[in-house]
Amino acid sequence: MKGAWKTAAVGFAVYLKIERSLSHNSVEAYANDLNRLAQWSALFNPVSAPTQLKKEDLQAFSAWLAEIGFSAMSQARIISGVRTFYKYLLLEDEIAESPADFIDSPKTGRKLPVVLSETEIDGMIKAIDRSKAGGERDVAMLETLYSSGLRVSELVTLKLTDVHFEDSYLRVLGKGNKERLVPIGKRALKHIRIYRDDVRRHQTIVNASRDIVFLNARGKGLSRQSVFLLIKKLALETGIQKTISPHTFRHSFATHLVEAGADLRAVQEMLGHESITTTEIYTHLDRTYLAETLNKFHPRSK
Repeated sequence: MKGAWKTAAVGFAVYLKIERSLSHNSVEAYANDLNRLAQWSALFNPVSAPTQLKKEDLQAFSAWLAEIGFSAMSQARIISGVRTFYKYLLLEDEIAESPADFIDSPKTGRKLPVVLSETEIDGMIKAIDRSKAGGERDVAMLETLYSSGLRVSELVTLKLTDVHFEDSYLRVLGKGNKERLVPIGKRALKHIRIYRDDVRRHQTIVNASRDIVFLNARGKGLSRQSVFLLIKKLALETGIQKTISPHTFRHSFATHLVEAGADLRAVQEMLGHESITTTEIYTHLDRTYLAETLNKFHPRSK
């Protein structure tokens, strides 16, 4: 990325960090979206600056994404990032109107997330060898994911000082550096205590990670990737055929609450969703579950 594109990208990143208070991962995702547009411009319109692109250019860019093999969902995400970039240029008075407002995102449909049953979650936790190094930690992590619906980034940055054992809640720093209070079950707290008292206290811990709950063997905070690998390994060992990740525990947490009759607003608060519409997907899952129950057990459905 060179010239006007590079200058615009630097300013956009500052805007996302400072004015939008987005996380490093989110800023990086937007940067990747903008880089796709810059790549297209270098190939097909090399003399142009981002402020010079028109609606027709962005439509051609959208078509190019499909041609080089991006799925409809990936295309929609990239175009959404480009729209945000042009909103930034509007705010900076670099352009009079956004050409991105006139392009349509590909139709992706509403894909329901994969959910684990309570039996599958119990099976994965029981598959952890607690006699091995990291075993007690891994049990505590999975119990925490399922009991509180945390994002994996929230799990690996969770602090001991934010675990309130007596009152059974966590103070969580979520997306956009927004804090929320999340209740956590007694079973998860019990396993955090076991890990803290029987394992963690005997580790040599680096200064920067002294308040981080879950640590690796070197006394440092865990990476998001290490939690992903653990989930994949346990799914394979327990014969789960679904494509799952740490986020599947978050979906399962919300789905099981809705299935049991929890108020959707309460679930929204616990998940840290800005909009209730994001949480409403779990009502779709609930209806699917109810329909499956009807078909399985009602005598007229045989």
